[in-house]
Amino acid sequence: MDLSIVIPALDEGKKIGRDIEAAAEFLTAHDLQGEIIVVDDGSRDDTAEAAGKTLIPPGVERRVIRCDEHHGKGYAVRTGINASAGTYVMFADCGLCIAYGNVLQGLELLRDDRCEIAHGSRRLIESDILRDQPWHRRAFSRGFKAVVRFLLHVPRKLTDTQCGFKVYKGEVARELYGECVTDGFMFDIEIILRAVRRGYRIEEFPVEWTCDPDSRLSVTRTPWPVLAELRALRRVLAEDNDIPAKRRRG
Repeated sequence: MDLSIVIPALDEGKKIGRDIEAAAEFLTAHDLQGEIIVVDDGSRDDTAEAAGKTLIPPGVERRVIRCDEHHGKGYAVRTGINASAGTYVMFADCGLCIAYGNVLQGLELLRDDRCEIAHGSRRLIESDILRDQPWHRRAFSRGFKAVVRFLLHVPRKLTDTQCGFKVYKGEVARELYGECVTDGFMFDIEIILRAVRRGYRIEEFPVEWTCDPDSRLSVTRTPWPVLAELRALRRVLAEDNDIPAKRRRG
């Protein structure tokens, strides 16, 4: 299995079919043996049913994992990655904000052993923003970046920790997500910090990105759960200092 594609979804019945079709088309076009794993995080609509009915080419595997209750994006991504079998594993947000072809740059970084984790980044100078976020979401993103750097010492070289388009060496992904405890939006930060602790290398690659106005991120409701997750994550990592760090490569 070359590539596992994990798509977390919450109330995405109107979109998920297009995501699955695009993922399957990408795998087929690039002659990749792959699987598409949709994790329905307790949707109230027909997300799981729509995902299961979407037509895909022969040779592409498709699994739909249905959660009875809503847990959070981190839980959904973790569930999908832990169920994956690919040599490489990626997750992509629902909505096709970034076309799947962009991941070829990340896969090249992994195959050339330049890193173990490759992040798509909207903030690199080479990235092409086709439709940007509204000003209030940009302000929220800047504030979030400042807070996590101050509180958790996220590496400053990482320009876009929350971009929903990341690819990993498969065994590294399953190792890190097997230990991840964050169910909500802060899971990206936990994975980064656990990876840094083990000496895994993280590189970024540019993407073409279009803002999806139908986002699950709310600047009025989201900050308070995020702050609670930040505090919880600090406690978890402080208590987890007995994890042996691998010698940093490169």
